[in-house]
Amino acid sequence: MTLSDEARQRLADIVERQPTKNGELQELWDMDSGSEVHQYLESELKEYYYRNDDSLICATPEATALIDGEDSERVQTITVTPLQQAVVDVIAAPDEESQSVVAVLHALREAGEDPEVDDVRSALRSLADKGIVETIQKTVPTFRLAVARENLDIELAEA
Repeated sequence: MTLSDEARQRLADIVERQPTKNGELQELWDMDSGSEVHQYLESELKEYYYRNDDSLICATPEATALIDGEDSERVQTITVTPLQQAVVDVIAAPDEESQSVVAVLHALREAGEDPEVDDVRSALRSLADKGIVETIQKTVPTFRLAVARENLDIELAEA
């Protein structure tokens, strides 16, 4: 997706201020309402942002790479559940062969966790929505990290 100069600048605003709120962007972008901010995000930047568990606006790693360059040293801070943290710890790295949901489940069990397969599938989808895990379509979907572990600063969400 090619971004206009305005969209690229607004994406840079999100990367710099994340996590942020509609109200902060409304003021910064001189918009009339939070709804207008939401409409802009959905129409122009949908691929490059997500909302964290507190509904705050965050940039995906792809957005950060687009703004900072592929060799960015910026660390991506995300808030995850304990199961999502465990998945990040065991899933294949960006340069490794991707894994199926069942392979991730087995890796989790080898690491001492005992989640249900549906919980693992949900955790993988949530991490994919945040841009932390990529989905590779094969016969069945497979997954691996989209960013290097050292470029992540993970905070656990409160239960």
